[in-house]
Amino acid sequence: MTTAERRADRKLVALDIDGTVIHEDETLSLAVIDAVQRVRDLGHEVTLATGRSWETTHPILEKLEIEPRYVVCANGAMTMRRAEPGEADDHGYVREYIETFDPEPVLARIRSFLPEGRFMVEDAFGYRLYTEGMQDWNLTNAHQVEFAELFGVEATRVVVVSPDHELDDFLALVDEMGLHQVSYAIGWTAWLDIAPEGVNKATALERVRSWLGIELDRVVAVGDGRNDIEMFTWARAAGRPVAMGQAPAEVKDAAGEATGDVEHDGLVTVLDSID
Repeated sequence: MTTAERRADRKLVALDIDGTVIHEDETLSLAVIDAVQRVRDLGHEVTLATGRSWETTHPILEKLEIEPRYVVCANGAMTMRRAEPGEADDHGYVREYIETFDPEPVLARIRSFLPEGRFMVEDAFGYRLYTEGMQDWNLTNAHQVEFAELFGVEATRVVVVSPDHELDDFLALVDEMGLHQVSYAIGWTAWLDIAPEGVNKATALERVRSWLGIELDRVVAVGDGRNDIEMFTWARAAGRPVAMGQAPAEVKDAAGEATGDVEHDGLVTVLDSID
């Protein structure tokens, strides 16, 4: 049994990755690593809650040198559990809970608005299919296909990128699309992250919180993106949500508390306040 599992009053500290733990160039500062490990060593459960796939999440865990019991990926559609001895594992973890959806209707609708859009679909095993133009993304465990080949996949996540749109124009266009049968979040630039309906970081973290037996008033959640709004609303009911300093206004409003920006390691300030 780990220190965190022995501490009766342990906190659940859920951290977004991009713009929270890591900088825009994907580097981690030593100050963040040290702060994360300090909180872990106090006996708290420090985990990651991210829109990333497991393929791009586990390297961050390894750099932080933490092994939380559960890790939330794909904006809540996939929850990984630390493997028990003898279990067949993927970098020390197994897929504990997965929620999928048929992406065909939403892909077809978005394509009608964005005929030049770039698309990626991730399945329940973390394998990704993508169309031409997604080369700026991490394409490990991925394969390029024609748009029609994205259909028929049980998806945990769909990513849509429209590099020709400014963010404000993209926001207006997404509103016009009327995406009602899925959950979605809009990124810093013109990209859209889509999950099964009613699934987000908050739904997954509530499940994790219950599995760990940690009360909601012992939750700390830190993030910076629009896909963190539901997580902040959930945590704010009794716990402590904190937005990074560079977060959009609506994200800061959802959190009710803000720290410094990622370039100045604002996460460290939050973690240093945990005892």
